[in-house]
Amino acid sequence: MMPSLFISHGAPSLALEQNEYTEFLQDLGGRIGKPDAIVLFSAHWERPQLTFTFTDQPYQTIYDFYGFPDELYQITYPAQGSTNVATRLEQLFAAHGIPAVREEHRGLDHGAWVVLKLLFPQADIPVVAASVNPHLPPPEQYRIGQALRSLGRQNILLIGSGAVTHNLRLLNWHAQEPDDWAVAFDDWIVRHVQQWDLDALFAYAERAPYARQAVPRSEHFVPLFIAMGAADERRQAQLLHRSYQYGSLSMIAFQFG
Repeated sequence: MMPSLFISHGAPSLALEQNEYTEFLQDLGGRIGKPDAIVLFSAHWERPQLTFTFTDQPYQTIYDFYGFPDELYQITYPAQGSTNVATRLEQLFAAHGIPAVREEHRGLDHGAWVVLKLLFPQADIPVVAASVNPHLPPPEQYRIGQALRSLGRQNILLIGSGAVTHNLRLLNWHAQEPDDWAVAFDDWIVRHVQQWDLDALFAYAERAPYARQAVPRSEHFVPLFIAMGAADERRQAQLLHRSYQYGSLSMIAFQFG
């Protein structure tokens, strides 16, 4: 059974880096095996209504950032879409009473292609990208994942791409060690994820230490709930990786199921 993953996608420049985290992702793609398709929820695609790509064509690569090295803008990830998988998603969402709409022309933003380029560099696996709505409460985010629980049994990999701790205003570009507040928040999240303590996690904004600093907006955080929901039947969580960049940008990866 294919697990679901939560992957921190970091800065776009991650696609050019060679460090412990990129090496981990490159290894992870080989270890989990090749899925028949990938469904990826990206923090960089926000919509008020759940939206998913509906195409069989190769995706355009979206460079939704500026000020990075020129070579980053030369990277492409021309994976194909899959209307078959997208139709399956549509049916699952409808069966669970979750409104969702098709998007036929969107490419892959860096929350998607940076992660996929490191996991599966050949771009030979069909992909369906999906949006997030950061304004939905955590139980609703989790329910979106629950609707997709059957995908793993069909050898389809679900990825939530975001970040646990993500506050660009508090980044320290010269930091050599992680900031204490970021570590404290992540410690709390990791502990309750591993315990599958949904009551605590759904109330993280009130109960987790330094939650306001760590999650000033929830668009990067909510893919975690979606990835967990997709593994609701087995409720097994494994912390695969944890490191930091720029003091407080946590590079955390979980496997569920």
